[in-house]
Order: sequence, then C-alpha cells, then structure tokens
Amino acid sequence: MRTTPNLSFKETFFIGLMLFAIFFGAGNLIFPLSLGQAAGENLVPAIVGFLLTGVGLPLLGVIAMGVSKNEDVQTISAKVHPVFGLLFPVVIYLTLGPLFAVPRTGTVSYEIGIVPFLPEALRTSGWGMALYSVVFFAITYLLSLNPSKIVDRIGKILTPVLLLILFVLLTKSVADPLGSTQVPVGLYESAPFFKGFQEGYLTMDTIGSFVFGLIVISTIRAKGVESTRQIAKVTATAGFVAAAGLALVYIGLAYTGATSVETLGHLENGGLIITNVSNLHFGLWGNLILGIAIFFACLTTSIGLIVACASFFNKLRPSISYKNYVLILTIVSAVISNVGLTQIISFSIPVLVAIYPIVIVLIALTLMGPALKNRNAVYTWSVLFAGIVSVFDGIKAAGFEPGIIGFLGEHLPLFSLGMGWLIPAILGGFLGYGLSFRQKAYALEEV
Repeated sequence: MRTTPNLSFKETFFIGLMLFAIFFGAGNLIFPLSLGQAAGENLVPAIVGFLLTGVGLPLLGVIAMGVSKNEDVQTISAKVHPVFGLLFPVVIYLTLGPLFAVPRTGTVSYEIGIVPFLPEALRTSGWGMALYSVVFFAITYLLSLNPSKIVDRIGKILTPVLLLILFVLLTKSVADPLGSTQVPVGLYESAPFFKGFQEGYLTMDTIGSFVFGLIVISTIRAKGVESTRQIAKVTATAGFVAAAGLALVYIGLAYTGATSVETLGHLENGGLIITNVSNLHFGLWGNLILGIAIFFACLTTSIGLIVACASFFNKLRPSISYKNYVLILTIVSAVISNVGLTQIISFSIPVLVAIYPIVIVLIALTLMGPALKNRNAVYTWSVLFAGIVSVFDGIKAAGFEPGIIGFLGEHLPLFSLGMGWLIPAILGGFLGYGLSFRQKAYALEEV
C-alpha cells in the first residue's frame, strides 16, 4: 500500500509564508493606515472588526477550500443554482482582476513609489499616472504571456524585503510616534467595530481565498500529499501562519495611521499616509527604498491576478485565446488605474458591500458541507436571502437611499450597521434545510 507523506512543520510553515505573500498586496498595506487615521481613539474595536474580515474570514476561506475536496468557486457557486454558478465566479474574477484589484496595484505603486519624486506640475496634471500606467501594465502584459519562475523568484525575494522595510518603519512608528491618537471621525465614533468590519472588505482577501486556497492545495499535492484529511490539516496550519503574519502587520499599520493625524492631518488614502510617514522618519531615501519594494510587490500581484483571470475566462470561453484575454485585461486595468486610487476605492465599496456577504455565506456553508450532506436547498435559500439584503446594502453604500432602505433600517436588525444580511442568511439556511427533506420525500414518492 502506498503511504502518503506527512509534511514537516518547516515545510508547512513555508507554505504559510507563501500564502502570506499571495495575500499581502496593495490593499493590505493602505487600508489599515486609513482605518487608523479615522478610528483614532477608537482604534482597538475598529481594528478588531477589521481583523475579523481582513484576516479571520480569509483564513476560514482557505480552510473551507482545504475541506471541500478540491472544489473551486464555480463548483461551490453552482450548488446555489447553475446560472449563479456561472455568473458569480465571473463577478469574483472581474472584481479581483481588471475592475478593482489589478488597477489598484498600478495606482498604489505609483502613489508610493513615484509621486514623492515628481515635480508638482506632474503630480496634479494626470500625465504622470498616464505614462506610468503604460509602462507598468506593459510589463505586466509581457510577463503574463509566459508566467515563469522569474516572477515567482522576484516575489520570494521581494516579499521578505518588503516585510523587512515595513518592520523597520513600523518599529520606528511605535517607538517614536508622530503624535497621539485623535478623536474618531464618521461611523468610527458611533460604531467603530462594525465600521472596521466593513472596512476589511476592501482588502478583497476573503474573495481571493477561493482562488488562493486552491494554490495552497496544489502546492501540497505537488509534495506528494494525497490524503484528504492531511491536505485539510496542512492547509489549515498554513492558513494560521499567514493569518498571524497579516494580523501583526495590520495592527502595526493601523497604529501608525492612528498616531499620524496630529502631524499629517487626515489624508485621503493610505498610499499618501505611508509615503508621508516614511518621509518624515527616513527622508527621501526611505521613500526610495519603500517605493522600489512596493513596485515589485504590486507588479507580481498584478501579474498573478492577470494570469488567474485570463486562465479562468479562457477556460470559460476557449474561442478567445489566453493571450488575447491577457491583452484585454491589461488594457482595461491600465485605463481604470488612471481614475486614481481614491476613486477606485470609492467605486469598489458598493460592489464589495453587495457581494461580500454572499462570499461569507458560501464559505460558512462549505465549512458545514459534511453536515449538510449536499442539501443544495440550504445554499440556495441562504444565499438568496443574504444576497437580497446585501444588494440593498450596496445601493446604500453607493449613496442612494430609496424608501425600502429606510424601511429595512427601521425593521431589520443590524441593517444600519451593515450586517442586516446575517439574520436573513440564517433563516434562509433553516428554510432550505427544511425544504430539502420535502424534496427528498417527493423524490422517493416518484421512485
């Protein structure tokens, strides 16, 4: 009988570091800083909420993929309905790809690595970003055509370098803060935990966990592990390693942002915050070193996401070649990146508010898969009820408030806090569970 090898803790630990490197992208750097500035004296409850969605849910997503017996986002989504199984993955990949995540890699690397060295005229004209986007996404395009080990090696080298730079910067910020925490602003004053919870959506890591979890599983299988139980165990352990690293970085960044307001004032995005903090602590050399590391980190993230999206769409519709998908995706990403970081974030919020609860429900149901025993009605009704409410959440986040929004705010628990989908999702799950017995009864009668 063939025995399945057990991976050592060292091997599992390095898989966890790989997962951390995959998760740690542009959004992971900038959003905790903005949260810290806005939360101020309410930093603790705000960062706890952020860690739940920015670390806890991605961890659960990776674990869910580990126990799902090699199912992907299409297979899981199809349990809701075949049409949903086709459309929802498309939404997921467009969100992770050319609409938000990939353009953000260009704007973040530009604002952190290039803007500090530009004359004022270029900073405000828009030509600087336009020229930079052509160069950045041309490189992305060329390297995405034939993704090779060189990109993987750049990532393996640059991620530790970036972490070392961040460690030095955050240590300096903690030991010698720029000021004291200030009065919280907006919802961080009245509901810091729930505002931080929603802010964690912006990292998009919970959405990405569907894709990244499969990468981890492929890595484990490549080492000769075939046992379903062993794959789930290694995936979970690696997930905890990545989650611990993300949590530590987030807490340090949030504290840096919270203590920067007294000196910098409230800045419009995290890219500007870290650029100014780095400059005040280490001067232009600090900006230069940080900018180079951020450039390569964002470039490898951009390439990885373009490759994943092009592969998905090529599989979905093979009549268009992989290379043509890469071209289309990079051009769209380059155009959208010129909108600017603050605007990209603003546009992404309503979409993420609308789809994140659905992703959370799918992760929860996947984790409960063995207990549900493929009762797909549970998936259907839970996602349906959560999705209806989350769509109205997204409409509200976009600044529109039709009469039904006010009605839901008055009668649906937690709706005003952005969590109104939770109870409907649970009720929908129970309804689907009950209906599944009835469906089985009908099936037996027909037999």
